[in-house]
Amino acid sequence: MKAAVFRGAGKPLSIEEVELDPPKAGEVRVKIGAAGICRSDLHYMKGEGKILEPAVLGHEGAGTVMELGEGVTTLKVGDRVILSFVPNCGRCKYCLTGRSNMCDAHFSTGALFFDGTTRLHKGEERIHHMGKVACFAQEAVVPESGCVTIPDDVGFPQAAYIGCCVTTGVGAAIYGAKVTPGSSVAVVGCGGVGLNVLQGARLSGATTIIAVDTDDGKLEFAGQFGATHFVNPSNGDPIAAIKALTDGLGADFTFEAYGGAETIETAYNSSKKGGTTVVIGISPIGSDPVINPVELVRFEKTLKGSFYGSARPRVDFNVMVDLYRSGKIDLDTLEGKHYSLDQINEAYADLEAGLPGRGVITEF
Repeated sequence: MKAAVFRGAGKPLSIEEVELDPPKAGEVRVKIGAAGICRSDLHYMKGEGKILEPAVLGHEGAGTVMELGEGVTTLKVGDRVILSFVPNCGRCKYCLTGRSNMCDAHFSTGALFFDGTTRLHKGEERIHHMGKVACFAQEAVVPESGCVTIPDDVGFPQAAYIGCCVTTGVGAAIYGAKVTPGSSVAVVGCGGVGLNVLQGARLSGATTIIAVDTDDGKLEFAGQFGATHFVNPSNGDPIAAIKALTDGLGADFTFEAYGGAETIETAYNSSKKGGTTVVIGISPIGSDPVINPVELVRFEKTLKGSFYGSARPRVDFNVMVDLYRSGKIDLDTLEGKHYSLDQINEAYADLEAGLPGRGVITEF
């Protein structure tokens, strides 16, 4: 089959013919219907993060089940599914205490399957799987626990978004921060995840929702997802601007949705006394923000991380589907430019250029 293979930082992804082994016990083979263009994959491509090489990237995906491995009972051939990049073991302490997004078995095996092997190869060369998903390909073998079925009326692009940016962003607001009605919120970074934090804040009843980004086009687009005010740091101090919009106090809840020391500092320093800052973006290796520890104590601020929206994918994907189908969150406006797999490097160039919306591969 055809796949986009990552062969080292600074190199374009290579479109190659690779081999995909059949699913083993507890696994399924999926025909990919859509794969979102997410900045998390770009971190590896730019050398800002590390993954075993070579690898097929792509972790925001959806498709159709084609083949079942031994013992699979929750899926059948023909099911349309969202793919989770944290398939969980169901047995570790985190899974058993309702925090499956932190599954120990998944984190310890990374770009390998739970048995420590891969299903992708090119001859004798083994190829690794981003998030045990590797959906920048025509097909993927994935763990059964990494598949959540969806209704027929949910399009593959929207389903793929739920697999990453929607659950990560909306979840960070409603599960990670627990945004309260009538509160003020500032979101630093208005890419795919940031737009969904805005939606989560709106859904939670926040009344002042501030979008922060250096791209005016992204700020304008953010208005369609719940933002009520807009701050471009290129035009002046964003912290002062956020405080001016919140009676001089700072926001009740601030979110960092880009991934960088400066944006984390902006989010933290924009929160009020007793406020909560949630960091969502994955920062480059060595990107370390400076946080005033005395202020953290005296102002009783909360600084926390939220991974995968602090959600339980096998439960909360269904929540996101229901919110979408009932019109509570908008995934149709989120849908950006469509690409073929052959255009994947163009898609990432568009992402870096700030093209609004969430790009998606729909032709494989």
